[in-house]
Amino acid sequence: MLVINNFEEYESHLGKELGVSQWHTIDQEQINKFADATLDHQWIHTDPEKAKNEGPFKATIAHGYLTLSLIPYLWKQIADVRNIKMEINYGIERFKFGQAVLVDSEVQLKAKLNCISNLRGITKVTIQATLVIKDQPKPAYVGDVVFLYHFI
Repeated sequence: MLVINNFEEYESHLGKELGVSQWHTIDQEQINKFADATLDHQWIHTDPEKAKNEGPFKATIAHGYLTLSLIPYLWKQIADVRNIKMEINYGIERFKFGQAVLVDSEVQLKAKLNCISNLRGITKVTIQATLVIKDQPKPAYVGDVVFLYHFI
């Protein structure tokens, strides 16, 4: 776990990989709960039998937005940013989905610090986020997440 206490410590990691999260299994229960929360019940996500018999992947797949929604959870396993009054998930940029995440796949987030700036006391960071799928050659996605931190 990377510990970051202030802007200068954060800045010292510019251009470097910050770390990787633990593996997380995306099971059918999580997929179904996400479908309920987002009202997206496409059969490719929620009907294992139809997906097995008629789907291109022969299994259900996680929603792309479900995999994106894991970023804050997995990011907290990589970095502990301390001495802050506030942290904001500011945005996502240039995301490309490279491969579907099949049910019961294990995924892991890799993070690299691409950009950091001081905006009159607010630290803005751009983290390249790559979601790796265990035993797969291509990631589920690669893109940038932007966080704002107000250090004390």
